[in-house]
Amino acid sequence: MTKVVVAMSGGVDSSAAAALILEQGYEVVGMMLRLWSEPGKEDTNRCCTPDSMAQARRVAAKLDIPFYVIDAKDVFRETVVEYFLEGYARGETPNPCLICNRKIRWTFLLDHALALGAEYMATGHYARRTSGEDGRVHLLRAVDRSKDQSYVLHILTQEKLKHALFPVGDYPKPEIRRIAEKHGLPTASRKDSQDLCFLAGDDYRSFLQRNAAHMLQPGEIVTRDGKVLGEHNGLPNYTIGQRKGLGIASPVPLYVLGKDAVSNRIIVGTQEELGSSELTARDVNWVSGEAPAGSFRAEVKIRYTAKEAEAWVTPMDNGSRVQVRFDAPQRDVTAGQAAVFYQGDLLIGGGIII
Repeated sequence: MTKVVVAMSGGVDSSAAAALILEQGYEVVGMMLRLWSEPGKEDTNRCCTPDSMAQARRVAAKLDIPFYVIDAKDVFRETVVEYFLEGYARGETPNPCLICNRKIRWTFLLDHALALGAEYMATGHYARRTSGEDGRVHLLRAVDRSKDQSYVLHILTQEKLKHALFPVGDYPKPEIRRIAEKHGLPTASRKDSQDLCFLAGDDYRSFLQRNAAHMLQPGEIVTRDGKVLGEHNGLPNYTIGQRKGLGIASPVPLYVLGKDAVSNRIIVGTQEELGSSELTARDVNWVSGEAPAGSFRAEVKIRYTAKEAEAWVTPMDNGSRVQVRFDAPQRDVTAGQAAVFYQGDLLIGGGIII
């Protein structure tokens, strides 16, 4: 019988994933990561509180499957939390979920699953995979577009996708809750959470204050032509497109246009200056395994919650970088976030905006 490890979190989606995989006739093993938390905040880390771990154990017991907890505290701290801190140090707004999926879930945990003799690892992500006639695995958006999580999975390679299963991606969210209820799983009515797990429900600014206070140095707020308008209290405290809380007097509303980490300056301007018609992204992953030969049309998503925008995407540097040129200027293009390219439901690839 084919063995599948299900990455469990104590939430309804991964619980339903385990139930669905079991229904499909696989041998199922539950596996959960114990991640790093700030000392004293272990009970509020979203991904692996004692309560979440207890819930996952209850689900495994209800489904009568083995359950293991893997200690990932050190590798998570060294990989994900450091990435988060280093991104802010560069003046970016990093998305740690991307590096977590690349290095922790789909490398560290997948390696443990394969070492246990599993052929696949299933997660509770809302996404779909299909096999093409060319033997490649394709990554598709979820049936429930409002819950689609393919954006954070753009980092998956063909080798990883061959071992990946996303059973909840074929269902709308309410149906997933009904599946969990049908199996009597204790997580069926558990609320969703969108917070970054290691922030433990806290504001990221407070986390930076405790763990990297040296980043929060005051500096100048300037216009694009260098006119000084005021003083900021640390680059990480501001986001691209922010209007409120700048503390500067102006006859017209001003927005954060950019952050210059070298000079420790916030650049502001009018709403008309806010849009970007193009962006460059680095560290691009092409889901098919190879970059397209030339420019192509795509719908591009510039952050997890953003609406897709029509654009031309041009691979550069043998596909490791891309230039994206939008049909219409886009607000809030932010360095450190991912630009992800779609054609219909098909995810083509993505990279980190620079």
